[in-house]
Amino acid sequence: MRLTVQGHAAYAYTGGKRFDPALPCVVFIHGALHDHSVWTLLARHFAHHGRSVLAVDLPGHGRSAGPALGDVESLGGWINALLDAAGVASASASAPAESAASGVALVGHSMGSLIALEAAAQRPARVSRLVMVGTAWPMKVSDALLSTSRERPLAAMAMVNAFSHASTANKPSYPGPGAWLQGSNQALMERMQAGYAQGNLFEHDFLVCDRYQRAPEAVAQVTAAGVRAEMILGAKDAMTPPKAAKSLAELLGARVQTLPAGHSLMTEAPEGMLIALKAALA
Repeated sequence: MRLTVQGHAAYAYTGGKRFDPALPCVVFIHGALHDHSVWTLLARHFAHHGRSVLAVDLPGHGRSAGPALGDVESLGGWINALLDAAGVASASASAPAESAASGVALVGHSMGSLIALEAAAQRPARVSRLVMVGTAWPMKVSDALLSTSRERPLAAMAMVNAFSHASTANKPSYPGPGAWLQGSNQALMERMQAGYAQGNLFEHDFLVCDRYQRAPEAVAQVTAAGVRAEMILGAKDAMTPPKAAKSLAELLGARVQTLPAGHSLMTEAPEGMLIALKAALA
């Protein structure tokens, strides 16, 4: 689905079904140097089971035109602008946001989880569920990794790719014949980097994560509106370990589900991730 958002072309995958803004909507928001394709299994499931789906390409990523936006706050506003462009209305006063059928479910992974939080805080009346996958706050990035991403981005990608997968996912043919999770993730990151002509997208995305400070204020706005929060975390996640999400989960009053996976939960534990997300959105 192609839209115009804030004056630029934007793309969202609709799960193989025509987008219907009258249906309960699930918005999937990818992480650093990724695009909508990381959500394909989940997007297709919900699109074929009574939901409308928007798996977005963030500005400057995939099929959405740049420039990439420089902070989580701007990206949260972009998500809401995309929903406006798609014709997704806020929940009405007669249909409270606590009802799953009356509002949008925002599902974000890693950097995308912070964007989902911020989008929910900016327009809480339209949101019924907030699902943060592979999340943490603060989402700080080490000085060493930031400098490597600036000076040797391909080397930094290889480092992040290794950190993002648990040891069980290291070998080819996991989780099934013909799959190579690390190889496909590396190729995706390299494609996103090469496709961005306006600078170093890898460093940009890491700085977006590193600089976000508004989580406590965003949490207060989300909880005051009664938005239900969920977290899905990887027990073996070296990028955003579960302990790094504990304080945020407590502030949100979020239910936490933990899967036997690293940071790349959607590919390392596809069936478990689908089951967990179905429970989160039930």
